[in-house]
Amino acid sequence: MVGTAFLLVLCMGLWASALLPEIVTALAFFGLAMLLKLAPAETVFSGFASQAFWLVLSGMIVGQAMTRTGLGARMARVLAQRLSGSYPRFIGGLVVLSFLLALVMPSNLGRIALLVPVTLALCDGFGLVPGRPGREGAVLAVGVATPILSAAILPANVPNLVMAGSAERLLGLHFSYLSYFVLHFPVLALAKGIMLVALIVRLFPDELAAPIAELQALPPLSGAEARLAVILAGTLALWMTDSLHGLPPAWVGLAGAVLCLLPGIGVMSADAFGQVSLRTCFYIAALLGLVAMVNATGLGERLGHALLAVAPLTPHAPAQNFAVLTGIGTAIALLVTANGAPALYTALTPDMVKASGLPVLAVVSVQVIGYSTLFLPYQAPPIVFASELGRVPLRRAARLTVAFGFVSLLVAAPLDYVWWRLLGCLK
Repeated sequence: MVGTAFLLVLCMGLWASALLPEIVTALAFFGLAMLLKLAPAETVFSGFASQAFWLVLSGMIVGQAMTRTGLGARMARVLAQRLSGSYPRFIGGLVVLSFLLALVMPSNLGRIALLVPVTLALCDGFGLVPGRPGREGAVLAVGVATPILSAAILPANVPNLVMAGSAERLLGLHFSYLSYFVLHFPVLALAKGIMLVALIVRLFPDELAAPIAELQALPPLSGAEARLAVILAGTLALWMTDSLHGLPPAWVGLAGAVLCLLPGIGVMSADAFGQVSLRTCFYIAALLGLVAMVNATGLGERLGHALLAVAPLTPHAPAQNFAVLTGIGTAIALLVTANGAPALYTALTPDMVKASGLPVLAVVSVQVIGYSTLFLPYQAPPIVFASELGRVPLRRAARLTVAFGFVSLLVAAPLDYVWWRLLGCLK
């Protein structure tokens, strides 16, 4: 367990500080974990068997297809009419679009794969060329809004599903779509969305250089664009109806990527796969493998109980308990990422209910505030994925996530407390 703790601190520290390229740290994790025999190979390399790995890979293929065929630029031309006018309006429109798509498309990574190529095409049309802060801000508007604001929609991201599944299995709690939405939307989506737009405009200031009227007209729809549009429409339809057919989003996305490369049907040659960057795929696999190893060795549970042992939880102090539980949820997400946090936090819920005297539903629900308060990009694979697709250095992404994390704790969390008191969830 000591070796696992050392590797956790080393990898998280390197990913957070960007002292080494993320791919080097990822490969170092695999090598050290196996050389030191910290866990079986099936645990260390479990990230490669995860749906997230394959969804990232397929998303990169589809994103490249959208760029090569010009379909991304065409979609951007349609959206540009509504997003033009000013840089704040452009950023705000991207944040709203990211949230609205979460209502119908369940996969964070799938939404990133769909939106980032379109966002880059919009940036090109508005004169936000590579190197401009506005281009980075636009990519991060999609990359950060996608995983964080979707926390307000129950089936819209992985942490929510893990939380709901763990709560049902361990505590017998069942969450309904509407009650969950009412509890979390006003602050986690609406208020935090406004905060995110304000931060991006402040940290990545820029102006739209090209009015919409000056955007270059696009040629008629090509055969490749038409075929890709059909592939995307079918993929999106299957993603939106996953509750009916039960096909996981990753395998639907992989099928779409294969169709893009398939001779005769596809829109680019198989040789184009050689231009797909695998760095982010290996990073995702290493991150998920590290989380699996932390949980498998019992380190995660021990860290959780250590946090609980020093937590000043006391009955009849709802404000204090709310703040402490929010802090615990945030700390766990910092240690084991947003995807790994719900399973660990939910397992500790009975102890926290006993110590705080709060209703079990409130204690379980507080973790949503915690794992949607992210300080560093590595905590949410979609942010890393968007940064890679948009060519935004992780240190630049961290500039936004650190600021957004502190604002979320200082402003959004107290707003959540007030809202929950009004709803009667906290007494």
